[in-house]
Amino acid sequence: MKVKVYSIEGEPGTQVELPQIFEEKFRPDVIRRAVLAAQSARVQPWGADPRAGKRTTAETPQKGTGLTRVKRIKGRRHHAAGRSAFAPFTSGGRRAHPPKPNQKRKEKINRKERRLAIRSAISATKEGGLVRSRGHEVDDIKEFPVVIEEEVERIKKTTEAKELFKKLGVWRDVERVKEGKKISSGKGKMRGRKYRKAIGPLLVIAEDRGVVRAARNLPGVDIVPVEKLNAELLAPGGDPARLTLWAKSAVDSLAGGMFS
Repeated sequence: MKVKVYSIEGEPGTQVELPQIFEEKFRPDVIRRAVLAAQSARVQPWGADPRAGKRTTAETPQKGTGLTRVKRIKGRRHHAAGRSAFAPFTSGGRRAHPPKPNQKRKEKINRKERRLAIRSAISATKEGGLVRSRGHEVDDIKEFPVVIEEEVERIKKTTEAKELFKKLGVWRDVERVKEGKKISSGKGKMRGRKYRKAIGPLLVIAEDRGVVRAARNLPGVDIVPVEKLNAELLAPGGDPARLTLWAKSAVDSLAGGMFS
């Protein structure tokens, strides 16, 4: 399969033959499995304090007192004296089965499956219908995947990156991300996750010569070297066919058998 290589002015140039990796079979099941494995690997273990609900003076009453054999707080002048404690069914007592930090929450995936997921996700970027069905604004894009000359890696200003996206027909998707910023529901707002925003274009390069600094502040845009590609970047949330821009140097690197 051949595609045109666009200049940083947005003009189509010579054609380039895509590597064999772009012909990989589309496997959304394997892609989702790889994404879930990556997400679960970041989960921080959590569990209850082993002494939670047990820091009390409560003791079991003696027989013959007429009280149930539940541990009660000692004392006479204490505001909670005589109140049940320690047991799971009491107020302020311990939990019966608290979460344990040594539980295995990480989903494992075989190395061959993970590489297959990356290859399949790369192949999905050339399917315009899949990219459109994911919600990206691609009406101004003429062909997929979008391949740009190596000069894109030397862009050093955000204004230049913005102009490039406009000339390639990608800027509408960046605006979609900017307008779609929402306040998340629930307690996530108090835990550093106040805003939810959509996912924008992904720019894959071979070497950073300034473009990362230039485009990193554009909403929803990610820039990644080709050797650090993973299924989660290509299919955020497990949904494949992210709008992806390829530097020609990155495409050439894929031809060397990467992720095989």
